[in-house]
Amino acid sequence: MNKNEFVRAYADNLGITIKDAEKYFNAVVDTLTDSLKKGEYVHISGFATFEVKEKSEREGVNPRTGEKVTITACKAPAAKFSKAYKEIFNK
Repeated sequence: MNKNEFVRAYADNLGITIKDAEKYFNAVVDTLTDSLKKGEYVHISGFATFEVKEKSEREGVNPRTGEKVTITACKAPAAKFSKAYKEIFNK
């Protein structure tokens, strides 16, 4: 499912227009992104937690050439889904 398909299903679920659903969806994504950029930890109870994790510099291998390369340190967004949400898929 891509973003357009998701927004259409979201609109159908809420009984609103696709234009409104896209606006609401973008607002959620923008708010989450802005919070993470500020270094905030976002916890949505019963669903997931989102945070930015620091990844240290490390060695890697170019799969095409087998050459060793250094992967620079960076910040990366991370999501961890709640136990209750995971259990939905294992019933």
